[in-house]
Amino acid sequence: MLSLQSNPSHHASLIFESIVPKDKAAAFQSWHSRLRRTARQFRGYIRTDLCPPVNAHQLKWYSIMHFESPQQLQEWLKSDTREALLLEGQQFFETYQFKSFETGLEGWFSRQKNSDQVGLGAPAWKQNLAVILGLYPTVMVQTLLFAKLGIMQDWSLASAMLVNNVISSSILTWTVMPFVTKTIQFWLQPAPQPTSSRSDLMVTGAITLSLIVMMMVFNQIQ
Repeated sequence: MLSLQSNPSHHASLIFESIVPKDKAAAFQSWHSRLRRTARQFRGYIRTDLCPPVNAHQLKWYSIMHFESPQQLQEWLKSDTREALLLEGQQFFETYQFKSFETGLEGWFSRQKNSDQVGLGAPAWKQNLAVILGLYPTVMVQTLLFAKLGIMQDWSLASAMLVNNVISSSILTWTVMPFVTKTIQFWLQPAPQPTSSRSDLMVTGAITLSLIVMMMVFNQIQ
C-alpha cells in the first residue's frame, strides 16, 4: 500500500493510543473505519495500521497513521474534520494520546500523556544537537568512571559495549534527556512553529561552546 513515488525518509507518522472497554470494541472499530476513510481524503495520506490489544487482559488499541510529509500530517492534525471525529469517538474510549513521529527521537522530546499532541516534534537538526549535548557527557563520565573503578576491564569488547549501551541509554532516557529538553524547551519548538534565526544561532553557539568546554575538561581528567 506504500506509494512508490513517495520518499520514505520524509514520511511522518501519528500514533494514536486509546484505552477501549471490551464492550465498546466493535463501536470503536466502526468509528476508526470512518476516521480512516476521512483521512484518505487528505493529501499525502499513505495508510493507517490498527493494532488491537495483544491479549484479552489489555485494553490498549494502537492506530498508526502515515503521511508523506510532516506538513501534510500537520494539515490532518489541525483539520476541523479530525477534531469533530475525535470528539465523537471519545464516547468509545476512556483515555487517549497522540504522538507524531518524523525522526524517531521524538520520545525524548515529549512528556505529555492523556492528551492530543497536535504539534510535530522539533526539527531534526535540533533534536540531533540536543541528543549530542546529553549523550557526550553521559558516555564520557561513564567511560572514565568505569575505567577508574576497573569495571568490565576483562570483558570482551562486544559484551562490554552491550552493557555500556544499556546503561547509557537508560540514563539518557530517564535522567539526562528530560533535563536537557526541559532546559532548552523554549528552543525545541515544533517544525511548523520555528524559533527566530537569532535564537537558533545563540542556542546553537551555546551548545557548541558547552561541548568544547566539556571536551577540554575531559581531556584534563584523562
